[in-house]
Amino acid sequence: MFTKRSRVLWLVAGFCGLVVSGCSPSAPVAPAASESKPTGGVAAPAEPSGLSSPLLEPGALSKLTGKVRIDGSSSLFPVVEVAAEDFQTATRKGVDVPIAHAGTGGGFKRFLRDEIDICNASRPITEAERKGCQEAGIEFIELPVCFDALTIAVHPGSKLESITMEQLKKIWSPDSQGKVLKWSDVDPSWPETPLRLFGAGADSGTFDYFTEAVVGKARSSRTDYTGSEDDNALVQGIKGDPGALGYIPFAYYIENTKSVKALAVDWEKDEEGPVLPSLETVVAAKYNPLSRPLFIYVNKKSAERPEVRTFVEFLLINAPQLVTEVKYMPLPSTAYTMALQRFREHKTGSAFQGKPEVGVKIEDILAREPQ
Repeated sequence: MFTKRSRVLWLVAGFCGLVVSGCSPSAPVAPAASESKPTGGVAAPAEPSGLSSPLLEPGALSKLTGKVRIDGSSSLFPVVEVAAEDFQTATRKGVDVPIAHAGTGGGFKRFLRDEIDICNASRPITEAERKGCQEAGIEFIELPVCFDALTIAVHPGSKLESITMEQLKKIWSPDSQGKVLKWSDVDPSWPETPLRLFGAGADSGTFDYFTEAVVGKARSSRTDYTGSEDDNALVQGIKGDPGALGYIPFAYYIENTKSVKALAVDWEKDEEGPVLPSLETVVAAKYNPLSRPLFIYVNKKSAERPEVRTFVEFLLINAPQLVTEVKYMPLPSTAYTMALQRFREHKTGSAFQGKPEVGVKIEDILAREPQ
């Protein structure tokens, strides 16, 4: 990922370009084709698919003040972090956007206590969380932001190239605790190396989605593994153990390809065979069932504040560039149009039934009437 310093320097160049070139204030300034620069983050953001917003004019942005409080998913954190950096620069530090990453579950706990304006989520809101919002008088707007591909990662020295979903279920099922302790316990042809497991902590939405997709029931997992909401800690754990296997968000894999190795995943329910996670395989709907959408949940009352409303529009309109910058997968352009419309109309509720859905299309999610 780009360092904060390199990104800020490019942002400054973008501001200067507006003045020197004599462009209109709403026209985005792109770097020269020969330069390798991020594509998002100028003061007057690029507006894909004809999306636009008077809130994002440089003059309006520079007058904004206030704070946008965010917590939740560590999977979505890289995307929202770069959006926050760009937004704070565009508002000339008038708006503070502090972001924590306590995990989806931890974020929703704060959301229910009205301590944050936005909860980042790597799974849909649960029925219990939705009931908690109702009891607390909190209405929310559910907005997809990007795709992620949960990556099955092993030590870089591993000779294994692929793994089936049935093998993953055998590894992670609660019934395997105390029984599947070596690689050879999964497949006799595999080495007798001790199997060391790393994965998301229980407060993580990644944990909920992974267990639903792999074991068949959300939150059903063996417990004798190293769990953390800090994905960088998981990368370091996998890197340091020759017998390691874990699951991490794609962005944390792609930034650490020399430290961990990704396995191709073979889902017996399709005919694709082993498929590696990538932008191409996720967009083509070939990396199943471990590709998933990531969301933000916005407190409707908070969205009435100018700084929150403007930040959400800034994020949705710039999402294709910001998402690509941190090596995640952008949604189809029509999805951002639909999400922006949902936000502007303040359509509250969830398009889900309180649990993750495996293999669902993002356009189908947005076409549902939130409940």
